[in-house]
Amino acid sequence: MGMLKFRQDIVHDVQVGARRVLFHVPTTGLFELDDLSGAVLDLFKDKGAVTPHDVQARFEGRHSAADIAQTIRDFLDLGLVSDGLPATPQPEPLTINAYPLSTIILNVNTGCNLSCSYCYKEDLATPKDGHKMELATARRSIDLLLHEAALRDRVNVVFFGGEPLTNFGLIREIVDYTEKRCAKENKIADFSLTTNATLLTPAIVDFFNAHRFGIAVSIDGPKAIHDKNRKTVGGKGTYDVVSDKVRMLLARYSARPVGARVTLTRGVTDVLGIHKHLRETFGFFEVGFAPATSADIAAFNLTADELSDVFQKMKELGRLYLEAALKNENIGFGNLHQLMTDLHEGTRKSLPCGAGLGLLAVDTKGELNLCHRFTGSTLPTFGNVETGIDKPRLGALIEAAGTRTGTGCTTCRIRNICSGGCYHESYARYGDPLHPTYHYCDHLRDWVDFGIEVYSEILKYNPAFFERHITPRIVARDATGRFAILSGQEAS
Repeated sequence: MGMLKFRQDIVHDVQVGARRVLFHVPTTGLFELDDLSGAVLDLFKDKGAVTPHDVQARFEGRHSAADIAQTIRDFLDLGLVSDGLPATPQPEPLTINAYPLSTIILNVNTGCNLSCSYCYKEDLATPKDGHKMELATARRSIDLLLHEAALRDRVNVVFFGGEPLTNFGLIREIVDYTEKRCAKENKIADFSLTTNATLLTPAIVDFFNAHRFGIAVSIDGPKAIHDKNRKTVGGKGTYDVVSDKVRMLLARYSARPVGARVTLTRGVTDVLGIHKHLRETFGFFEVGFAPATSADIAAFNLTADELSDVFQKMKELGRLYLEAALKNENIGFGNLHQLMTDLHEGTRKSLPCGAGLGLLAVDTKGELNLCHRFTGSTLPTFGNVETGIDKPRLGALIEAAGTRTGTGCTTCRIRNICSGGCYHESYARYGDPLHPTYHYCDHLRDWVDFGIEVYSEILKYNPAFFERHITPRIVARDATGRFAILSGQEAS
């Protein structure tokens, strides 16, 4: 063996109690280090470049030469150290040659019967002034989806707004149209929506049940918290009506689990209390939290201290998640459950999400948006349902997103889990959908380290948890292109 150099950029060492877990950045793989491999790693971390003399001086008389040699070979195989030969070839720059849509999001009405103070929707209007999607536009959207998803067995149609139930007649018609089209093409159609719940009726719930909708309810917690921002157009709090509707929904709906989506705004950081209320008072299957940091009205954004507090409280809730997981129970903490899924599956992202590649959003004019968050924004659209996808321009944006050249992402240890962060978060804060979400970076790195700790503990002490609670989630995601239970941001 000649001199070997340590590849610090592709390895991260995480302490889990008395154990050490190596996070392999290129593959997002996790490897528990035994005493010898940990000691060899420490040698390389100390020296940077290691010679045979360094190895002999550190380990002579402590470990067998054969064991040391095997450990170093394992490090070479993982690319943790380099022997001067050409390194593993870097991935070619992302090139988009196909646009295999699996999901189309229909912004069925810009109108909403609520006036939530923090709403990010730039095309939002009151019910009276809202623009409803026409049936012809919605049908052409489905036609586009099926054309681009020709090789897929399943497609997913998401209804969004405003409040999508303000155009329930269109939803009913498009479900019928989609199912008939899919039957002819031997495909399965899945349907999803996020709703404020205020317009739910038993008949609507029964319709959703019959067509197995994936449902997420926007609700912010107990009455005092929810009513702070989620108000009617006339300024009244909506907790009482929402709570009644949610109880009816959860008592009547049985096709799929129902999740809650919580927006955390300035002054609202009680993650544990909100989770407890939504789980125990209503029985939501899963609760996901979305911290507001880039709202147009800065007064609603969490302060830097509040954002730190939110992540600390998410870790507190995460420890309860771990306690339950060791007993083979899932407490429905959507954000951490998503991270467990990513680690278990070995997720390696080239892009932050499927927006622009597997997913597009159609606004009421039929224009194709990068995702539902961009409808009504100043970001140019990428074609329309009449002429199809503007593939050259959309491809250029996605290819740039997959490269991130010259940004902190290229050396970040969680780059293959985060991949730069939400396009809309970046656009709202920096005016550029490709700008990394630097205001989150330290928090996200710490959050992933915490997730590695939790995952390692579950894997060691109750691996059956993954088979019972994670594998079905992966299967559901593979089938629909997105999770039925929406965590954090609605369709990301």
